[in-house]
Amino acid sequence: MGTTQSRFRFWRTPADTTGSTTNATDDTREEGSGVKEEVPHPRVKNPIYAERPMKIICIGAGASGLLLAYKLQRSFNNFELVLYEKNADISGTWFENRYPGCACDVPAHTYTWSFEPNASWSSVYAGSREIHSYFAAFATKYDLNKYVRLSHKVNDATWDAASASWGIEVIDLGTGESKVDRADILINAAGVLNKWRWPDIKGLRDFKGLLVHTAEWPREEVELEGKRVGLIGNGSSGIQVLPAIQPKVQKLTTFIRRPTWVSPTQGFEQHVYTSTERSVFETDPEAHLDYRKKQETAINSIFPMFIAGSPVQDATFTSMVAQMEGKLEGVGDELRGKLVPKYGVGCRRITPGVGYLEGLGKENVEVVYGDIERVTERGCVSHGKEHELDVLICATGFDTTYMPRFGVKGENGLTMEEEWKDEAKSYLGMGVAGFPNYFLVIGPNSPIGNGPVLSFIGARTQSVVSEDLLTCHGLLEAQIDYILKFVNRWQTENIRSFSPKREAVEDFIAHKDQFMKGTVWEHDCRSWYKANSVSGKVSALWCGSTLHYMEAIGEPRYDDWDIKYQGNRFAWLGNGFSQTEVDDTADWAYYIRDHDDSPFLGRRKALQVMNKSGTVTGRQSTGFL
Repeated sequence: MGTTQSRFRFWRTPADTTGSTTNATDDTREEGSGVKEEVPHPRVKNPIYAERPMKIICIGAGASGLLLAYKLQRSFNNFELVLYEKNADISGTWFENRYPGCACDVPAHTYTWSFEPNASWSSVYAGSREIHSYFAAFATKYDLNKYVRLSHKVNDATWDAASASWGIEVIDLGTGESKVDRADILINAAGVLNKWRWPDIKGLRDFKGLLVHTAEWPREEVELEGKRVGLIGNGSSGIQVLPAIQPKVQKLTTFIRRPTWVSPTQGFEQHVYTSTERSVFETDPEAHLDYRKKQETAINSIFPMFIAGSPVQDATFTSMVAQMEGKLEGVGDELRGKLVPKYGVGCRRITPGVGYLEGLGKENVEVVYGDIERVTERGCVSHGKEHELDVLICATGFDTTYMPRFGVKGENGLTMEEEWKDEAKSYLGMGVAGFPNYFLVIGPNSPIGNGPVLSFIGARTQSVVSEDLLTCHGLLEAQIDYILKFVNRWQTENIRSFSPKREAVEDFIAHKDQFMKGTVWEHDCRSWYKANSVSGKVSALWCGSTLHYMEAIGEPRYDDWDIKYQGNRFAWLGNGFSQTEVDDTADWAYYIRDHDDSPFLGRRKALQVMNKSGTVTGRQSTGFL
């Protein structure tokens, strides 16, 4: 690795001895005469870009937190990282969600990190336990569990301007003990759909049967055989639950308040992979890569569908209506007309429903369309009729306001509740004005419904769109890379703090609002994209495609950030020596070569190298259907 540490020693300032994290003291001292004298910055004793020690705290050890740990470990030295996870195990939503039928609603081969494929998926749409195993194996392979503190819940986070650090109150759920930990940089990777909620229905707690929520499904077996079961909600969870439990229950009454688009899966039908198929993926990496790239490409092609009035939207609408009506043959004409949406495809989340629409027409299924007036001891009352139940399942979603589950207090005592009281406003989905050294992963206006997410995080297919269960791996990778560019500058320069300028955030929000006017997301439909409103601002989605987002955040616009320094901003120049000169194992003439292989400096040419422009020919527009 070189000999930097043997020749030079970095510093901890006096404030660090009191338990604070790395920070700078004033670069002046006052002599007995009362005259202030300049004190050399600690960095001047070190070579350029010396790595000071840093402490990062991440809230959450789901997909985002684990990716942060992997990338930080891969690219950085001289750091301390703690991932506080409230659950008893890692992987976030894939540990928490265990309801019947819970699965990734995008093809599993696209629901991986771009660099970490899994050739052994059992089926096209993998179940929650299998996905949990993928992330657990990822953590084990790269030794990431050493950073994780399970059963530790963050209760409060407060910015301390004096030390330029965050004080984080953490509760050990095992002992009940509380402590305050400190970090130079705080990253909120708790997830978007993480704070589940009961439906606001009168008398819900009066029900004497078994009351469960899909997001808090009991770990012990729930006996449903021969039971009269009620299901509230037709979002992603409800759509997966119904076909999973319909064959085993005596009667299933599903309560639906409004229509939703349920996409066909004819492009990627669910099936269990044969041993031959798995063998090809496992023994032929090129074939597996080609399979993954074709699926991801198809997913990346869907964005034009979200443009209101576009030929793709119009064609998709016509086709979706026909296909949904065909699968709803088992229900009456009047009900069929209510279940098929009138608003644009994509205004509300689209969910691929394997067997859902067909299940609504089964003999033991009753569809009750409209509001539930109240819940009684025996069941639910709708349209004046009481439907008696033994079990009531609430698939009613989450708090979609983006408000953290813990208190966050930034500069001058500003709370996140105050900052976001009218609208959750972020800088490109990752920063918040007035909250220094604080990052969000998949914050407001990230492209979680615009295309692939695990590379951003995940994926979509030619005929399947998934948004809630965050196939965002591409998105996540791009966001974590962006955040770590700031981490790199903090560690190697004498930066005290950084936060997005308020005017930059407002300009971004204004552009986003204007763009959304031309999309189906602003149609009149109640959607969590608009904080569960019908006509509110679109706060959950990006103003473009996922590929557009990845290009937008490829290089940080540092002029949009308020960056404060510790002393002279050029102290990072150090003692005049380069990092190369303090590494006895390095090539001190590394820039001498026999041809020009340097990267292109123009954005377009550099991108064409990255996206392998010119390698694909004869491409036809890949539509949604």
